[in-house]
Amino acid sequence: MAVFVGSTERSGSGGVWMGELKSSGKSFEISKWEVQRAWEKVRANKGAAGVDGCSLEEFEADLKNQLYKIWNRMSSGSYFPPPVLAVEIPKPHGDGVRILGVPTVADRVAQTVVAARLEEKVEPIFHSDSYGYRPARSALDAVGVCRRRCWKYDWVIDLDIQKFFDSVSWDLIVKAVEAHTDVPWVLLYVKRWLRAPVQQADGTLTERDRGTPQGSAVSPVLANLFLHYAFDAWMAREFPSVPFERYVDDAVVHCVSERQAREVLAAIGDRMEQVGLRLHPDKTRIVYCQDGQRRGSHEHTSFTYLGYEFRQRAARNKHGQRFSAFLPAISKHALKRISAEVRSWRLHHRTGHTFADLARWINPIVRGWMQYYGAFYRSALSQLLTRINAYLVRWIRKKYKRLRAERKAIECWRGITVRYPRMFAHWAWTPSVARV
Repeated sequence: MAVFVGSTERSGSGGVWMGELKSSGKSFEISKWEVQRAWEKVRANKGAAGVDGCSLEEFEADLKNQLYKIWNRMSSGSYFPPPVLAVEIPKPHGDGVRILGVPTVADRVAQTVVAARLEEKVEPIFHSDSYGYRPARSALDAVGVCRRRCWKYDWVIDLDIQKFFDSVSWDLIVKAVEAHTDVPWVLLYVKRWLRAPVQQADGTLTERDRGTPQGSAVSPVLANLFLHYAFDAWMAREFPSVPFERYVDDAVVHCVSERQAREVLAAIGDRMEQVGLRLHPDKTRIVYCQDGQRRGSHEHTSFTYLGYEFRQRAARNKHGQRFSAFLPAISKHALKRISAEVRSWRLHHRTGHTFADLARWINPIVRGWMQYYGAFYRSALSQLLTRINAYLVRWIRKKYKRLRAERKAIECWRGITVRYPRMFAHWAWTPSVARV
């Protein structure tokens, strides 16, 4: 945390780098406070090194000079971003992989300065059903609203914009930015980041003529601004009675009939082509929200949104009576990815650790899964959580010779869960054991 002493600020690493807060004799007025706050955000978000190999820890070791250099170059107009590093990662909810463009730590700080300035201007105009990367909004908010609307509306358009981050038009992004800022350096650096090349794993550079790298600090606000005009505001103008939820490039539209869904989908397809995008022909579909009350038939009766699969599921009302409802639960892809990660831990082979060691290691991970995928229809996680328990029982049997017998290990397990019911985060939901 930055601390002022007189007119001088001491950075979190103890270095003094701030004298006058405003640019003195510079081309652009950028406060050193803005750079400091941007660094604090970057540090909190963590992340890997970029093309220069400089980690957060290495950057912070020379924080005074690093931040001064960023501020000095940005203020004078001489900041030029390095290439972003192409990194292949699994999609967050388990459906395939995606390519991230990882900027250097210094470039993430610079991008965060610009993103903060731009967000001040555009956040107030964004649509109330835009949820991605916005203050006090989350993917779970989008899933919750989608769930309620699926009860009210019988039909859904599950939209998938094909390769959005690779295809979005630079000219239209710049036009949108120009409409919302009169700060010349914001526009200048947005243009430079759009043109920054991508460095592949083999070191070769790929030049681009469109798109904004997914993974950069400025991309979310640029993507939201573009889609505000390309989709949100257009939907509100052309189909004011048709609700939707959008999380960056992932959107669901609700319709009262199949006919309306087809008409709206055709119009959205035309709109995407107008702005240089394309709906994915295989992943975009019309879905019927089939349940106990809606007993019609259709080719598609389920869809996946933000890691949740929406489909007909068994439920109970407040009187304990069973009925069928259209509900979200963790998707098959997400469950498969998480299960593979649990297997990769090889918990039962880590006999050099204590039970408490294992708890400290896996609790933050499992708690995150529970908080996200357990927010709706949490019973869908039960099998996964009991499987983790089974690995822990196998750990007991391998760790202690006197507990090799399964019966004895289970008795020991039950005693631990009674005496220390909060040792593992998932025991609050599932203390039972499944066979592995």
